[in-house]
Amino acid sequence: VQLVESGGGLVQAGGSLRLSCAASGRTSSSYFMGWFRQAPGEEREFVAGIRWSDSRTYYKDSVKGRFTISRDNAKNTVYLQMNSLKPEDTAVYYCAANPSGYYSSRYADYVHWGQGTQVTVSS
Repeated sequence: VQLVESGGGLVQAGGSLRLSCAASGRTSSSYFMGWFRQAPGEEREFVAGIRWSDSRTYYKDSVKGRFTISRDNAKNTVYLQMNSLKPEDTAVYYCAANPSGYYSSRYADYVHWGQGTQVTVSS
């Protein structure tokens, strides 16, 4: 499975960005898809996830109400709509696939990773 992220960039605080994650290869509707982020000097952290089979979603508390994860089966793509961005959202954002199909916030449970896309929020 190959994952390719896009949509990162520089935005002012309060602005919005939409990240995309295009999946190719041996994808499966049983996967659980997650977005993680990693700021300089920090550990990689779970941001949001979606169960491919039924679109049930999960979020880190600090992004609830601001970020929305969704998927397009026909395009094999997962999105992360980020609104009301804050400087503390600045990080490299990664898309990842967990073959178990179950929700997990642990990055060790994710087998496939994209290359990451930089999101920078200026104050």
